[in-house]
Amino acid sequence: LFHMVAKVRHLRTVLSENVRLRKQIARIEDRVIVGNSCATRKLRETIQVVAARDCTILVEGESGTGKELVARALHAQGPRRREPFVAFNCAVIPETLLESELFGHEKGAFSGAVNRQIGYFERANRGTVFIDDIDDVPLNTQVKLLRLLQEREVHRVGGQKPFKVDIRVICATKVNLGELVEIKRFREDLYYRLNIVSIRVPPLRDRKEDIPLLASFFLSRFAKKLGKDLRGVAQRSMESLLHYDWPGNIRELQNVVERAV
Repeated sequence: LFHMVAKVRHLRTVLSENVRLRKQIARIEDRVIVGNSCATRKLRETIQVVAARDCTILVEGESGTGKELVARALHAQGPRRREPFVAFNCAVIPETLLESELFGHEKGAFSGAVNRQIGYFERANRGTVFIDDIDDVPLNTQVKLLRLLQEREVHRVGGQKPFKVDIRVICATKVNLGELVEIKRFREDLYYRLNIVSIRVPPLRDRKEDIPLLASFFLSRFAKKLGKDLRGVAQRSMESLLHYDWPGNIRELQNVVERAV
């Protein structure tokens, strides 16, 4: 009887915790940054303050920490919220095509350019451009990027003259750009132009208090997506999640929960 009472009490505790987490999830469905830790609250406060200031922002953080989510939050809370948000990752675009993708090209600018192409900066006119892995931009393209930030002008590959664009630029990096400047792999003048305001996104190991809420958030999302009725995370499973260091950060946690579902 004693063991049965203890088990019932334990189940009530787990159920109460799951109910509490589900209520919190319901309140944050429309938010971008999930969590109630001190680090996460500070991050949200920084976003709220900086979003209203229409300046270039550098978002720093390890891979998988949610740098693009921070950029989207800055856009959503800023004066350009009703305009386009255009995101691209420099690491996934071949170096030979990067300049054309960023700035666009005119018909006949090079072999294979059978039509004029509008670049990412032009597509985002009046809105926000998010450049992920800015450290992968080659030095020759960094010169054109610096000019764009200074003059707000785009010069298509093969074009005769530049034209004005009205954009906000948010860049992200998972490495220390200052160290790249020291070894001449990143232009110093571009670094200072990008680093007007910097926001550091904390790794998940520094905000472990957020893991129960994040796990329940992802559980709710994937259960709904897959049509499963899952009510919460078992205590032993949650303890395992809390004791892991998450080198892949939130992206790794999301993948683990999706695989479990």
